[in-house]
Amino acid sequence: MGHVTGTVTGTLVLAGTPIGDIADAPPRLAAELQAADIVAAEDTRRLRGLTRALGVHTSGRVVSYFEGNESARTPELVEALVGGARVLLVTDAGMPSVSDPGYRLVAAAVEQDIKVTAVPGPSAVLTALALSGLPVDRFCFEGFLPRKAGERLGRLREVADERRTLVYFEAPHRLDDTLAAMAEVFGADRRAAVCRELTKTYEEVKRGGLGELATWAADGVRGEITVVVEGAPETGPAELDADELVRRVRVREEAGERRKEAIAAVAADAGLPKREVFDAVVAAKNAAAQSPGNGKGLS
Repeated sequence: MGHVTGTVTGTLVLAGTPIGDIADAPPRLAAELQAADIVAAEDTRRLRGLTRALGVHTSGRVVSYFEGNESARTPELVEALVGGARVLLVTDAGMPSVSDPGYRLVAAAVEQDIKVTAVPGPSAVLTALALSGLPVDRFCFEGFLPRKAGERLGRLREVADERRTLVYFEAPHRLDDTLAAMAEVFGADRRAAVCRELTKTYEEVKRGGLGELATWAADGVRGEITVVVEGAPETGPAELDADELVRRVRVREEAGERRKEAIAAVAADAGLPKREVFDAVVAAKNAAAQSPGNGKGLS
């Protein structure tokens, strides 16, 4: 049930915070930190560091609002908003609710007809897109991939034919596995950019094919990571050779599909007869049997 029309309520302010360089803080951020009745922060220690850097003091109450207490604390904050409070939500870096806490609070505030506004600020998604050198006219943000290999492969398979540029966040210790999985699903030559430590002292953008980047990342990469991947090329049936057909079938099988269903799906996507895809799979299997260990065939 929405809030009663005509009753004065507070305002929820979503504020972007620097993703690296403190000088990128939005000019309004300092004023909002000083004016808020409640500041809900993903990490209150990080908030103290931010206010010190900006030279401001919060006069309102500071509460923690992170993944672990988001569900429990949301009703409390909504109650304060209904009572007329100005609540400022900040996360450790970037815009709240973009792969960060915030969505639940925004949805609950909207349900109560509470005003929600924003202090626009830095975004790792848009910064990485702009620096990637890849097409940015159309893109998808996919957030973090699943940690488990099978689930990760399945999620990647869902967007294997997506033509828009793809943007992902990833933890540095999983980057090599993620890039290897992307090379397997999207193809080793698909262009990508790994953006590391954006706006910080050791900012780095590594560009290349997914296979090349996976090899580079195998030695270990540190810092905050955003990965930008080129969308799938527009291809017609004549452009898909047998190796590509076999690769697509293998990707689907590894994600849990039975071979028969995988062949049918690949044939439908490519606009080819199922028999043509089946023949390619059989030929690859026979070639693998004759040359053990080449890793390209299907068992």
